[in-house]
Amino acid sequence: MSNKQSAIRDLNTIKDFIRWTFSRFQRSDLFYGHGTDNPWDESVHLVMGALKLSLDFDRDMLDCALTYDEKKHILKLVQTRITKREPLPYLLGEAWFMGLPFKVTKDTLIPRSPIISLLRSEFSPWLKNYPSHILDMCTGSGCLGIAAALVFEEADVDISDISEAALLVANENIARHQLEDRVHAIHSDMFKSLTGKQYDLIICNPPYVDADDFQNAPAEFHNEPELALTSGEDGLNFTHEFLAQAAHYLQDDGILVYEVGNTEVTLQAAYPSIPFMWVELEQGGNGVFILTKEQLSELLQEQK
Repeated sequence: MSNKQSAIRDLNTIKDFIRWTFSRFQRSDLFYGHGTDNPWDESVHLVMGALKLSLDFDRDMLDCALTYDEKKHILKLVQTRITKREPLPYLLGEAWFMGLPFKVTKDTLIPRSPIISLLRSEFSPWLKNYPSHILDMCTGSGCLGIAAALVFEEADVDISDISEAALLVANENIARHQLEDRVHAIHSDMFKSLTGKQYDLIICNPPYVDADDFQNAPAEFHNEPELALTSGEDGLNFTHEFLAQAAHYLQDDGILVYEVGNTEVTLQAAYPSIPFMWVELEQGGNGVFILTKEQLSELLQEQK
């Protein structure tokens, strides 16, 4: 008898399937980093997500029996997670960011930016004035821009991406959070479709993974869109071009909040005279810097 047949015959309750999934995950070479960081939490998220149940579901109800179709669905997700190394949010079609649900597909990165810590503090003390106009470039699912719109309830937010497929998902998330009047998805190759616009706050989580890191990354990351992860041999092709233009799109008191992750050291070496303000992030993570318009303008002068 196969493991699948045995599980369908012998397992009955929600609790049974969480325990069984946990056992399978423990025996598998999986990477956890797309919403959970261990096999137990991953198992709970998979089973509850498969059943469309919230994580605060009444614990007394975990002894509820499952239908045959529900069992088959969970087993299929477990098998795909293990054999194809697909991140769980893709299997469930949903990820959570800043306490908010977002639709995700393989056309979008799975939300996990450490910029979330700065959003929660409203970018204090760096953002001097209330931002009326915000840009989230390389938006993917739209998570950063949508979260910013919910934090700054009077701001207009543009979210842009070079991927039209990603923007289709972002538009669904805009509608899901009822923000069609203030959040606008724009198809743009960097700043090309944003001519004449200026912002009080620009947020950008661009592609920045260098070639070696991408090559050696766990298989789960290779299921995400490479376009949103990599940018040349050292990971900085996008960033070089971005920094050469960004000042033109900031208001005088505006700031840029930008993520480069592990390419922080390479970036500093490339621009030794630029006073990047590297942020200490409460929830962990690294490689997020802030620059003012004045600092970006000085960079332009140096490059002339």
